[in-house]
Amino acid sequence: MLEICCGSYEDALAAYGGGARQIELNSALALGGLTPSLASLTLTKRHTDLKVICMVRPRGGGFCYSEKEFELMMADCKLLLEQGADGIAFGFLNEDLTLHTTRTQKMIRLIHQYGKEAVFHRAIDVVENYESTIELLVKLNIDRILTSGQQDKAPQAAEQLASVQERFGGQVAFIMGSGVNAGNANELMQTTGITNIHSSCKDWRIDPTTENHGVSYAYTDNPSPLAYDVVSMEKVRELVRVVTK
Repeated sequence: MLEICCGSYEDALAAYGGGARQIELNSALALGGLTPSLASLTLTKRHTDLKVICMVRPRGGGFCYSEKEFELMMADCKLLLEQGADGIAFGFLNEDLTLHTTRTQKMIRLIHQYGKEAVFHRAIDVVENYESTIELLVKLNIDRILTSGQQDKAPQAAEQLASVQERFGGQVAFIMGSGVNAGNANELMQTTGITNIHSSCKDWRIDPTTENHGVSYAYTDNPSPLAYDVVSMEKVRELVRVVTK
């Protein structure tokens, strides 16, 4: 299974045009991905037959949320599911970097009430005890775990990913994300035993209105201060070709 990480409706169309059949739909990928708009979901479902997993995340930063943020996330989850989301990606942690089991269980139950897929995202990569947290998520009936193996990029954690796949792969589906592309996807799948891939297939587009007169709306890690990230249809097409050959 190949999932393309999309930050907009336009990204979703690019992923679809490149041959993808599943996406994770977000907004604000520069912040690690936030909750998408309902319009981006409904337009994507109207104009494609993509399976759409929606991110539910109210802000950048970490994953320890206030009561009001949790209330908002549950409401967003319900609205997205009612508007056709095929699953929800989320993550709840405590300040001590452990899983917030109560909130996680409530979210999983809500998603499963709609018969949809519950995905724990890369919050798993900052927990204090990786394997015991995975074990707990399995007990809570999570459907899928998105992970880079507690490294910044999945290729750096091939051994760790292979270990958890061997131990838990029969109980939960893992999907590798971060740093996975057409050049390394097959090797990673062979090395880890994980055949689910999550990739941004990122490219850059220039918007000349990003800054002027010393006023800037640029964000970091761009090849140009005027650039913003988009999904490349060509990179999706190449990744689809590589993983399905």
